[in-house]
Amino acid sequence: MCEFVSWIEKDGKLYYLKAKQVFETTRGKQLQKWCGNSDDYVGHGAIRYYYGFSESVGNDHEGTDFSSPDNFPAEIVKAIKAGEFRGLAVAEKLLSQPALAEYEKVRQSAWAEYKKIRQSAWAEYEKVRQSAWAEYEKVEQSAFWDLFANSENRNPKWV
Repeated sequence: MCEFVSWIEKDGKLYYLKAKQVFETTRGKQLQKWCGNSDDYVGHGAIRYYYGFSESVGNDHEGTDFSSPDNFPAEIVKAIKAGEFRGLAVAEKLLSQPALAEYEKVRQSAWAEYKKIRQSAWAEYEKVRQSAWAEYEKVEQSAFWDLFANSENRNPKWV
């Protein structure tokens, strides 16, 4: 899996995916189905898919050191500062320490809410699954024994 920010350099031009491309275009909607996992929306495979590049086209690049904008091409720095990756990835090193602390509070709160909802959904799923499984076993058992009751359906050794 590729990391945020990934880009491909081809003929002096940078190719990468911004949120609008992924979420607001027909090709982006196709990409979402193709990827299957939102973590992959920023990878080289997704970039190649979106732009129709073969595996051998261009040079792959990844920038993961957000400690300085000097670690990225100016075009990508501009896109980061404009928030054009919103919804695609999070890079905590972009935040100051006070902002990071605030972000962590919000993230923890959201995580707790997610866990509460997931737990409730899982409990409901288990109830439905158990009920469905019991119904399946009842039908399966009945079908087997109904068939077995007719001696013509039995293994010859059991006739």
